[in-house]
Amino acid sequence: MKGIHHVEIWVADLDAVVDSWDWLFTALGLPCTGEWPSGRTWDAGGAYVTLTNSPNLSAADHDRRRPGMNHLALWGGSRAEVDAVISAAPVNGWQPLYKERYPHAGGPDHYAGWLENADGFKVEIVAN
Repeated sequence: MKGIHHVEIWVADLDAVVDSWDWLFTALGLPCTGEWPSGRTWDAGGAYVTLTNSPNLSAADHDRRRPGMNHLALWGGSRAEVDAVISAAPVNGWQPLYKERYPHAGGPDHYAGWLENADGFKVEIVAN
């Protein structure tokens, strides 16, 4: 088998951000399958995403413009399901990006929405 096994995202303060990430993953159909004091894991259909505090952080802040991961792209279902997630995002800790070009900021044949949380993590929600 080949492909993505998992993605681990390090955060400076899990307690401060876990609710917004849990909302997002749950809204996209990724169930929480593991929980411990410094982390959570959500099933992503054969792969998984882990959010964790790390004792090895080299900085307290995240900047997606630095070398490293720029954003996480997730399947969001139908166009209507993507629209629903993007619409509900602001009250759940996520701000839409590129609003003036939604839902085609990635081009005329790409239906997606981009979100950013208070820590500067960016996710792309892509329609099937």
